[in-house]
Amino acid sequence: MGDGNGSGKGKSVSYAALEDVPPTKVGEIIEGELVVSPRPASPHARAATKLGGWLDGPFDEGSNGPGGWVILYEPELRFAGTGDALVPDLAGWRRERMPRIPNTPVFSLAPDWIGEVLSPSTYRWDRGPKMRVYARAGVEWLWFIDPLAEGLEIHRLQDGQWRLHEVHLGSGTVNAVPFDAVPLNLGRLWSR
Repeated sequence: MGDGNGSGKGKSVSYAALEDVPPTKVGEIIEGELVVSPRPASPHARAATKLGGWLDGPFDEGSNGPGGWVILYEPELRFAGTGDALVPDLAGWRRERMPRIPNTPVFSLAPDWIGEVLSPSTYRWDRGPKMRVYARAGVEWLWFIDPLAEGLEIHRLQDGQWRLHEVHLGSGTVNAVPFDAVPLNLGRLWSR
């Protein structure tokens, strides 16, 4: 069993392995390996909560913003034919692609946007294997939020490759694509 540090590499596991992951951990299958990570520490959880709260009103509900999105916290994603089972911190689908949220524990439709909050225990998975899986699935936008370094890194998928689109550091206000219709105060993500 992988422990987030690479043990078990090379062995392909099935979705059934996720049933044995304790509820105090996050289990994923990434490129054939079972990866079990601890629940997020407080800076990680705070950044994800604040980002989700900011996205909810203007983008999911259309309150004081353009709407047009479905935003979910920690959805399980399983893309057809890959064997991967990923759990991003946040994911968003444009409403024209997902007009209604299906009643399911697992989503096979690739999101249009993924938000991954980086932490020491997940950093190498988020920035390596998970990035590759998201690219193969056709996710258009990928954000890396680093609460310890106080940074937002935005990548866009172009011709099957991730391209660095923008980097924002510190606590200023930014218009971060694809949610650039409403300014984001980065300091809210790092607040303690």
